[in-house]
Amino acid sequence: MDRESVDREGVDRESLDREGVDREGVDFDRYRELMGHKSADRLHRYELQERYLKLTRHVLPAIARMKGWALKEDHCFMRVILDHLFQDCWYNHLDRRLTAYKQLNDQQLRRAISLATVIEGGEFDTLDKWNRESLRWRQQAAKRPADS
Repeated sequence: MDRESVDREGVDRESLDREGVDREGVDFDRYRELMGHKSADRLHRYELQERYLKLTRHVLPAIARMKGWALKEDHCFMRVILDHLFQDCWYNHLDRRLTAYKQLNDQQLRRAISLATVIEGGEFDTLDKWNRESLRWRQQAAKRPADS
């Protein structure tokens, strides 16, 4: 790996290659912005939480209003992202009485941010699919017998 190009451009191409990302179509300016000029692995937990909240409370609802998406509210984006993260209703995995994002570990926060950035990229079809899955998981959860 050419260390100078990584430092000069702020992109770790080796890690992109390891992840199997085709660098041909990568917007490196956007990549650097998302990574905040830091390795995501080095972000402090509070920075991860802040990034998640910025995306779900402000960025995604603004994009949704601008593009006329059916989902517009921050809590809807949080529901879809957290349900997709767990592949189930998030409250089957976290305590509903507590703030959900504060219960996520760092790896889960990074994954939630990654899911939010997919939506941020304008992937309405993906958002629509994830929303339908989320609603289906919630229907299934409502049909489950209560724990004794």
